[in-house]
Amino acid sequence: MMFNAEKVKNECVLWVRKFFEENGPECNAVIGISGGKDSSVVAALCAEALGTDRVIGVLMPNGVQSDIDSAQQLVNFLGIRHYTVNIRDSVEGLKQSIPFSLSRQSEINLPARIRMAALYAVSQSHNGRVANTCNLSEDWVGYATRYGDGAGDFSPCCRLTVQEVKAVGRALGLPEGIIEKTPVDGLSGKTDEENLGFTYKELDRYIRTGEIEDVNKKQRIDQLHAANLFKLLPMPSFDPKFAVKLPE
Repeated sequence: MMFNAEKVKNECVLWVRKFFEENGPECNAVIGISGGKDSSVVAALCAEALGTDRVIGVLMPNGVQSDIDSAQQLVNFLGIRHYTVNIRDSVEGLKQSIPFSLSRQSEINLPARIRMAALYAVSQSHNGRVANTCNLSEDWVGYATRYGDGAGDFSPCCRLTVQEVKAVGRALGLPEGIIEKTPVDGLSGKTDEENLGFTYKELDRYIRTGEIEDVNKKQRIDQLHAANLFKLLPMPSFDPKFAVKLPE
C-alpha cells in the first residue's frame, strides 16, 4: 500500500491535539531539538496541532556541538520558543562522582539520559509534556537509549519508519536539508548506519515487507530486534495474586 504522507500528517496532528485535550489542555509540548529529521518532524507536528506558542524546543549540546546550527535553523524556521541547556558540566560531574570507570556503552548513553532529565526539568517548570522523538526503525533494532531518548509522555512518530518520517516532514514543509541530514547518534561520533551495519532503507523495507537480500544483514536485524524487544514492552511487574505459592 502506498504511504500517504499528507493523510498520516493530518491524522497525527489530530492525535497530538487529542492527547493534549485529554492529558493537559493548557500544557505545552516540550521537545529536545537535535536538528535531525525526527525531532524536527515532531516539533512541526506539535506546532501545527497546538500552535507555535505552545511548543518549546530545548537544544542540549554536550560542550561544542558541530551541527548545532541545524537545531537553531529548525526553531527559527518554526518560530517556536526555545532554550539552550549545555549538559557538558553535568555529564562530566556525574562521571567524576561515580567511583569506578564507566564502560564505553555507559559513557555513550549517559548524555542521552542527562538530556532527558533536562527536558523534564524544563517541562515541569513550563507546564509541559515531553515529546518522544523515536521512530519505528530505530525502536525495531533497539537504537534508542532506555530512559534517555526512548522516554517521553507521548510519541507521534514511533510507528513510522525513517522513510515515512521523511515523507511526513516534506508534507509539513520542512527544509530538505533537515529532512535529509545524515543521522548521527551524537554520542559515539559515528553515523547511525555505521553503528548499525545496514542502511535505514534496507531496514525499513524489511520491516514493512519482510524482504531483504543480504542474509547477514537480515540475521543482524533479527538479532538486534530480539535482544532489544524488552525496551518496547511495559516494565514487568510482580503481582502477588499470580505468584507461585511457597509451602507454609
